[in-house]
This record gives sequence, structure tokens and C-alpha cells, in this order.
Amino acid sequence: MSQVSTDPVDPATPGLSARPAPAWSAWRAVVGFGMVSLAADMVYEGARSVTGPLLGALGASALVVGLVTGAGEGMSLLLRLAFGPLADRTGRYWSLTLSGYALTAVCVPLLAVAPFLGGAGLAVAAALILAERAGKAVRSPAKSALLAQAAGAVGRGRGFAVHKALDQLGAFAGPLLVAAVIAATGLVWPALAGLAIPGAAAIGLLLWIRRRVPDPAVFDTGTPPAAPALAGSDTGTPPAAPAPATTAPPTPRSGWFGADLPRRFFLFAAAAGAATAGLVTFGIISFHASQTGVLAAAAIPLLYAAAMVAAAMAALASGYLYDRWHARVLFALPVLGAAVPALALSTTAGAIVAGTLLWGPPSECRTRPSRRSWPTWFPPPAGPPPTASSPPSRALRHWPAEAWPGPCTPARCPS
Repeated sequence: MSQVSTDPVDPATPGLSARPAPAWSAWRAVVGFGMVSLAADMVYEGARSVTGPLLGALGASALVVGLVTGAGEGMSLLLRLAFGPLADRTGRYWSLTLSGYALTAVCVPLLAVAPFLGGAGLAVAAALILAERAGKAVRSPAKSALLAQAAGAVGRGRGFAVHKALDQLGAFAGPLLVAAVIAATGLVWPALAGLAIPGAAAIGLLLWIRRRVPDPAVFDTGTPPAAPALAGSDTGTPPAAPAPATTAPPTPRSGWFGADLPRRFFLFAAAAGAATAGLVTFGIISFHASQTGVLAAAAIPLLYAAAMVAAAMAALASGYLYDRWHARVLFALPVLGAAVPALALSTTAGAIVAGTLLWGPPSECRTRPSRRSWPTWFPPPAGPPPTASSPPSRALRHWPAEAWPGPCTPARCPS
């Protein structure tokens, strides 16, 4: 397979010239990607904070709200299995990143016109919500690859930390902006229309980064190989013996997806799914709060922002507790998950607030301790690490223990 333009080029390789120096430093590129995520998170997290009330106002039932929001979250995850390998095969990392962000920047503000479409408004709003979540799946793998290359020169731990911190700031600021507009106007649609401003900012910033750093791989130089000893040198050190050939990794068994994974992986996956199956989307919680009239319209986005803060604090605590108690912290997930619907779907304001604050931590932390458990329970196979286009089953088994060093904080765990 031929190399794509975004693959790093070794300047020492005969016949290949070194890439020109970028106009920006690596840190500036990393911060630029972080600012893009900040603006984009303001858009889609702001919209998610009022998805339930919006669909309810358009005539949706709780079942429809659950189906639309649940299907959207599923699409944003499952479609990455297709768009990650697509980015690797085509090398169109920038195109996929821009396309995904464009879907978010366009679909969310268009939700503002749904209340004016009469009977078609509900169908249009549902389609726009699903399209926005599909955009998340389109851009995430490609953007992560670009960011990882840019962060290679500054340290991927620090680079992703800065990026995630800015990302979390946008996730908190978006609902606050929506709440302020609803409080001022008493309507949801002006708040959604106003999200066009950070959406346009995200696209503009991304185009600017692409122009200044068209190939972030120039930062990802890696570790240079040791120079071979020259003939006739006076060092007196004999040339090193050639490294022995490594055994190729075993070829995964053919058949259905994940056929080469151990049985305990599927038991673990089933347990993780069952532990969080009771978690409802915030769309259901916000729909219930608005339909019952327990909370004011402007208070619902504020409640979502508070849940994001609770999730961030829980991520800090889960990383610390995992280092002490290891996978035993996972037993807390079904307990928290069982309490969420009982409280969040009640008819008192205090219980709804408490249930939403409990909803945030399991929603954020259900993947953090689980990821840490993989290296212990599923040792990596022999052979080189997989890439985004490797078979998903091998990528799961090759999870590196050092990939998530230290406590898992909102600023250190890339999503």
C-alpha cells in the first residue's frame, strides 16, 4: 500500500526530502486544535442540554426522545469503526475532520428552524440530531490522528492534557450560553441559532490551522535511529550485530468480528453494558423535567453544566481510587446507575437535581476504569502495535498499559 501524504517522512531515507518547517510551533498547533474543540463543544454540548425540551415542544413522546438521543449516541461511537480505517486508507485526515465539524456547525443551528416547520418539525429535528452525532463519528478518529502527530513534539501526555482541558471548558460554557439566551428570551430556538457563532469559529480556526500546519506529521519525528559506525573509524568499537528477525504476529482467525478475542473479554463487555444499561440519556431527563414543569426552561442547561462538573470531579476520583483498589471500583457503576432513573425521573426538583448529578459520573467514568483494566485482563499479543486500520479485535487486545499513565483526570484522558 502506498504511503499517504500525512504519513511521517524520514529525512534520512534516500529519495525522500524532508518536509518544510511549519509556520507554527507544535505547541501552537496543539492549542489551536484545543480551541477548535472548545468552540465545537460549545455547539453540540449546548444543543444536547436542550434536546429533550426541544423535541417535546415539537410533539415527541418520551419514547421518541429516547430513541433519537440513544440512536445518536450509538451512531457517534459505532461509526468510528468505519471512519477510523477510512482515514488511514485514504489519508484524508483533514477532509474527514473538516466534514465532521461542518456537520455539527450546520446541523445544530438549523435546529432553530424546526419549530417553524409545523408537522414536519419533529422529523427534521430528529434527522438533524442524528446527522450531528454522525459528524462526531466522522471527525473524531481523523482529528485524534492529527492531534497525536502535533503533540508528538511536546509530549502526547501534555498535548492531550491541554486539548482535553480546553475541550471540557467548551462543554461547560456551551450550556451556560444556552441558559443565558433562554433566560433572556424565554425561547429555545434563539439559543440554538446563537450556537452558529461558535460553530463558525470552530470551522474558521480549523481552516487556519490547516493553512499554517498542513501536515502535522512534521512534528512527530519520533526517536532517531543510532548512526551506524563508519568504515575505518578510530573508535575501535566493532559494528553491532544485526538484530535478529522478529516473529510475525499471529494472524487472527477468520470468521465473525472478534473471533480471536478471549471469552472473558465478552464477559467483561457484557458486564460493562449491563452495569450502565439503566443510564438514560440527558435528553430523557431534560424532557421529563420540562414536561412536568418542575424546572424552569433556563435551569435545564444549567443542570447539564453542573452534571459535567460532577463528571469531571468523578473522573479525578475514579483515577485515584483505581490506583488503590484497581478494578473493584467498577462495582460502583451499577449502584450509581440504578439510582439515576429513580431520582432523575421523579417529580420533585431536588430529586431530579440529585439524579442528574449522579448521572454525570457514571456517564463519564464508565470507560475510564474499564480502559485501565484491559492491560491486566487482556495481555497484548506479540508483534508491533496496531494502527487505526488494524483489525479492531487485535487493536483491543494490544491495549498498552502505559497508554494512560497516572490518575485519569478530565484533562488527561482523551475521549
